[in-house]
Amino acid sequence: MGLGKTVSTLTALSDLTDSFTINRTLIIGPLRVANTVWKQESQKWAHTQGLTINIATGTPKNRIAMLMRPSEIVVINRENIVWLVDFYCKTPTGQYNLDKWPFDCVIIDESSSFKSAKSQRFKALKRIVPKTDYMVLLTGTPSPNGLIDLWSQAYLIDMGKALGRNMTAYKQRYFDSDYMGYALTPKPSAKENIERLIQPYTLSMQTEDYLELPARIDVTVEIDVPAKVMSAYNEFQKELYINFGDDDVEALSAAVLANKLLQFANGAVYVDEQKNYKTLYDGKLDALKDIIDDNPNENILLAYNYKSDLERILAKFPEAVILGKEASQIEEWNAGKIKLLVCHPASAGHGLNLQAGAATMVWFGLNWSLELYQQFCKRLHRQGQTKPVKIFHLVATGTIDEKVMTVLGDKEAVQSSLLTALK
Repeated sequence: MGLGKTVSTLTALSDLTDSFTINRTLIIGPLRVANTVWKQESQKWAHTQGLTINIATGTPKNRIAMLMRPSEIVVINRENIVWLVDFYCKTPTGQYNLDKWPFDCVIIDESSSFKSAKSQRFKALKRIVPKTDYMVLLTGTPSPNGLIDLWSQAYLIDMGKALGRNMTAYKQRYFDSDYMGYALTPKPSAKENIERLIQPYTLSMQTEDYLELPARIDVTVEIDVPAKVMSAYNEFQKELYINFGDDDVEALSAAVLANKLLQFANGAVYVDEQKNYKTLYDGKLDALKDIIDDNPNENILLAYNYKSDLERILAKFPEAVILGKEASQIEEWNAGKIKLLVCHPASAGHGLNLQAGAATMVWFGLNWSLELYQQFCKRLHRQGQTKPVKIFHLVATGTIDEKVMTVLGDKEAVQSSLLTALK
């Protein structure tokens, strides 16, 4: 992350296009990245300014217009890849004529979003792999949940030559499962064997090997939870049920329980399906105010997890700006005109260059995704940053926040080991 993979890819595409090796390229990425990053980056460098790029996002009418307009590159958001394959290849009888696929080169920006072999977007791409001469996957987080994430990405490169032709065989060969078949643990030597098999298809470059970035300073801000709230937290964790006056809150699964406990830690819990919530305490809001007051000359990038947190943040800090889809807003941020930019990591965690706008980040609410955590942190700690980057983590003492911090650290160690082995 932060090594300039966008301009490196555009340089390669320019050379391949100029030599008539490829005809037309499809770039797939997160929506905000598709709308802004690739075309803007191409205009920054003299040798890539000649590339013609159409952005096929938005309404079906706009997407079709951009596809029909001549260009060397088409950029589309990943949510529309199923639509795109159907548009070109699906016949009126429901069959697929893959000879209609017009792209001989496909670039997947942030390929870990295709890690699920069950997802429709993966299945759509799987169809057209045999008709694509060049398939390139770009990611800084190839295995955010461990080695299990690698099979689908490897398949899109080599159609199963390295790790097998289906996910079931991959699991059976390299993992042991618990008696319920849910928890998967790599078998002895699985890690080394997987790394050896995918190494011929992989180029791994790590920031610290090529760039001298300013220091990254991680700060854990411990939040004391009021005794009454802590008692309710412990009761809910034990009983999976709690009553708040007219509202009953229950957890019917482990996943729901984990989410509810994170909400508790942040200070507000959803009490119904309409996303009404009960505010429990304002410890994290007070801690955020202290950080803002202690850094009066710094702009701050703030990560939130739940809409309830967002509403409370905006009520406490009316000057805060929510990250939208407009490119002009990112320009204002990087020009230093926005003091507090509030983002959900899922919408701002990939590809955006925000490092010119600030060197201070706050995680108001944590989540379990190593991919979102690493990618969001890299919005500031990346090439072009000139100041040491301070990353504050608001952690409610005695709550699931502490577990999340530990789990993220463990996942990061697995992925770092993989990337090092693939150099």
